[in-house]
Amino acid sequence: MSSHSFRNIGQTSLRGKRRVGDPMKDYDALPAPLRNWLGQAALPWSPASARRVWKKAQTKGLSIEETLSSLSHAETKTLQRDKFATRPIQNSPA
Repeated sequence: MSSHSFRNIGQTSLRGKRRVGDPMKDYDALPAPLRNWLGQAALPWSPASARRVWKKAQTKGLSIEETLSSLSHAETKTLQRDKFATRPIQNSPA
C-alpha cells in the first residue's frame, strides 16, 4: 500500500490521525457557528482540532467572524501542503 490514504476523504498526501473518544458527542458540544463552518470545510477536521483553533482565537478577543476566518486560513495553509490538491482553495465569507 502506498503512503497516502484512499479512505472516504479522497486522495491526499496528508497524514491521517487516530481519534480517541466519541467524535459525534464532541462535535455536538461545539458552538453553533463552528459546527456550521465545519459543515462546509474542505478538510475533515476533528472536533478537538477545530475547538483548539476556536479557543485560541477567542482568547485573543477575536470576533466570531474573525475566528471563522482564522479557521479558513489554517485550512488553506494545510491544503497548500497537500501535493494532491489541484486547484487553489478560495475562502468563502463567514
